[in-house]
Formats: sequence, structure tokens, C-alpha cells
Amino acid sequence: QVQLVESGGGLVQPGGSLRLSCITSGVRFSTSTMGWYRQDPGKQRKSVATITVSGMTTYADSVKGRFTISRDNTKNTLYLQMNSLKPEDTAVYYCNKVYYLLDWGQGTQVTVSS
Repeated sequence: QVQLVESGGGLVQPGGSLRLSCITSGVRFSTSTMGWYRQDPGKQRKSVATITVSGMTTYADSVKGRFTISRDNTKNTLYLQMNSLKPEDTAVYYCNKVYYLLDWGQGTQVTVSS
């Protein structure tokens, strides 16, 4: 059974940090390019960051230099370190494969507000 379980979101002030985690099961994690996505209210879900099996990363322009994606293949877990958070980062964050998307998890809400 495939499961993607995101956690680590919350309410944070502008300039703050959060670390998101995505625990996967039933996914060929160690051989999959993985990504973090976010969905703003009323908008389409879009990619934030990706990481290949070999550790190569890409980022959306809006988060470059502030977010860092990483993975632990021994734990089948994906991470997103988010620093210098801005109100426009407010969204529900999801993880998934980059190719051959799986059913989405419940996501984790990130709210950046003073």
C-alpha cells in the first residue's frame, strides 16, 4: 500500500523556519526522483523542489536560496528545510514522485503570518 505522510507544518512568523518531512511507504523511494509541491488556496498545485536519486536538486525561482530539499534513503523519507519564510509561502505542502505521480497524501499546512 502506497502512503505519503507529510508533517512539520505550522504557523510561523515571517523570517522564520520550518522543516517538513515526508515519510513514504510502498514507494520505490531509493530509485525515485522525489519532489515537494505546494498548493495555494484556489490555485493549482505546483512544484517547489525536486531531488534525484543521486542528490541533484532543482528549485522554483521563488524559493531558491531559502529552501533545501534532501532525502534519507535508509528511512524512505524526504525533507524540506524552509528558511526566511515569507507570507507568500503560505500553502499546503505535499510530497510525491516527480515522474509517475502517486495518489496525494493529506499534505501539511504552512502558514506564514505575523
